[in-house]
Amino acid sequence: MPIQRWLLALFLILFAVTAQARDYYVDITNDTGYTIYYLYVSPGKSTSWEEDVLGDEVMLDGASRRVTLTGYKSPYFDIKLVDSDGDSYTFWDVDVSRRDLVVTLDDLD
Repeated sequence: MPIQRWLLALFLILFAVTAQARDYYVDITNDTGYTIYYLYVSPGKSTSWEEDVLGDEVMLDGASRRVTLTGYKSPYFDIKLVDSDGDSYTFWDVDVSRRDLVVTLDDLD
């Protein structure tokens, strides 16, 4: 019986640790030839976009931006950029713990 209690306690501790919120970041580079006016990042499979993380700023062509994502349980995010012509570049289920983004015209929606 004591070994079963120990295993149960270990399982609960492991579950609690993996369920905790974490902080992530993603570096995004604009290589589109256009200025990016809007940058949205939402948890993967979300039904709506969160606020524009650029605010009043823009990303000029060739510029990079680090986006810090605080308090999420998963590293999977949907990312959408909108350029000066209104064209969008959308990336679905990006694992930001494993990759950064370089956005090019090939990524145009």
